[in-house]
Amino acid sequence: MTSRLSWTSMLKNLCQKMFGRSLWVYHANSGGCNGCDIEVLNVLTPYYDVERFGIKLVGSPRHADVMLCQGPAMRATAKALRRAYEAMPAPKLVFAIGSCACGGGIWFDSYSVIGPVEKIVPVNFYIPGCPPRPEAIIYGVAVAVGLVDKKTAPILFKQLEMPIPRYHPADLRGSGELVVYEKAEKV
Repeated sequence: MTSRLSWTSMLKNLCQKMFGRSLWVYHANSGGCNGCDIEVLNVLTPYYDVERFGIKLVGSPRHADVMLCQGPAMRATAKALRRAYEAMPAPKLVFAIGSCACGGGIWFDSYSVIGPVEKIVPVNFYIPGCPPRPEAIIYGVAVAVGLVDKKTAPILFKQLEMPIPRYHPADLRGSGELVVYEKAEKV
């Protein structure tokens, strides 16, 4: 009995090691300027080589673990995006990449735009930017998968002090178009 238990636990550990970090992604654009598409496709080239992390592009949502969505949710592509999401096997992840997918972008109030992608499909992770850099896309996916830890830095807010000149009407000399300030004090 114990040998069978150790065999199954060994097989489970082996499967987690082999398949735990591999993601097959489906690239879905629901409309937009194609800036994010270019960056996503740049991530998939040998220059950035995301296949070393186990990330591979597939041509069908039926083979995908992850859907990478770019562009806002458009009325013309909403049904196709929803159908592609429903064709993915469970468990599935959805990444909204770019400002348009995260919040509708510059077209958020256009007649043909429904809004962000989350109005059509449930989004798990957001990678903002217009367009996001390839390093940001890789980092976002790596944080989501657990390859790297999330990095946070404290943000210090400080009001920038701008010198505003203070002028008094008594210091004005001249008339008409030519007026000269004789004395200017900095506040």
